[in-house]
Amino acid sequence: MGTTTITGAHAIIHSTDPVADRSFFRDVLALPNIDLGGGWLLFALPPSEVALHPSEKNDVHELYLMCEDVDALVEYLSAAGVDCGPVEEQGWGRLTAVTLPGGGRLGIYQPLHEVIADT
Repeated sequence: MGTTTITGAHAIIHSTDPVADRSFFRDVLALPNIDLGGGWLLFALPPSEVALHPSEKNDVHELYLMCEDVDALVEYLSAAGVDCGPVEEQGWGRLTAVTLPGGGRLGIYQPLHEVIADT
């Protein structure tokens, strides 16, 4: 039957303009990718972690990209013409959100907590 070890995670971002958003991930964020055919790009992500938060609803999921220096990333993205929200100081990290070319928003934060992928 095979191993029961989880070997990775696959996240999906729904977009009204996936071509523009794929270009952003490829060209601006410079994430390694492969073309599965027909322009369907699949992007590699750095090591990841998942947290379980209390909620009054199930099936609510969020995706945040993490970085080492949110100020430097905001400066880089702003120079590339990307709309970045203000950096918010949270107890667990420094958070911003960027507007994707397709109009969606993506959270990015600099963790101030221990990162499991680093251990």
